[in-house]
Amino acid sequence: MTRGSARSNEHAKRAGMRFPLPVASAAARLTAAWERGAVGLKALSFALVGVINTAVDASVFFLMLAYVTPSLIVANVTGWLVAVSGSYAMNSFTTFAAETGRALRLKDYAAFVGSGLAAVIATTITVVIAANFMPVWAAKGVAILVSFAVNFSITHFVVFRPKAPADEAR
Repeated sequence: MTRGSARSNEHAKRAGMRFPLPVASAAARLTAAWERGAVGLKALSFALVGVINTAVDASVFFLMLAYVTPSLIVANVTGWLVAVSGSYAMNSFTTFAAETGRALRLKDYAAFVGSGLAAVIATTITVVIAANFMPVWAAKGVAILVSFAVNFSITHFVVFRPKAPADEAR
C-alpha cells in the first residue's frame, strides 16, 4: 500500500464511504430516470417481477396437468389466477410505486386483473395452438413471451398510467 492510498482510505472512512464521482453520478442518473418513470427501467423491473410470477404460473400449470386435469386451458387459467395477485402486489410496490404510492387498492387490483384477462386469453390461445407443433413445455415458454408483451403494454399504458393533475385532486 502506498502512502497516497492510505491517506485516501482514511479520507474515505471520514467522508462516510462516498462513491467515486462516476459511480455516484451513474446512481443519481439511474435514480432520476426511475423517478421519471423511464419505460426501459420499468420494463426491466416488470420483467424481474415477472420471473417470480412465471415460476409460480408455470409451477401451478404443470402441477395442474400432472395431478388435477389434462386440460391445457384449465391448467393455464389456474396458473395465471394464482400468479396474478402476487404480480399485482409486487408491481405496486416496485415497478409502479410512483403511480400507486405503494398502496394496494381494490380498484387498481380489479383493473390489473381485468387487464390481465387480455393476456391470459392471448397466452391460452398461444399455448393451445403452439402445443400442436411443439412439446407442451416449449408451447408454455412461447406463451410466457406473449404474456410479457401483452401484460407490460396494458399494465404500463392503461392500469398504472401516470395520473393527470386533475385525477390526483379527486
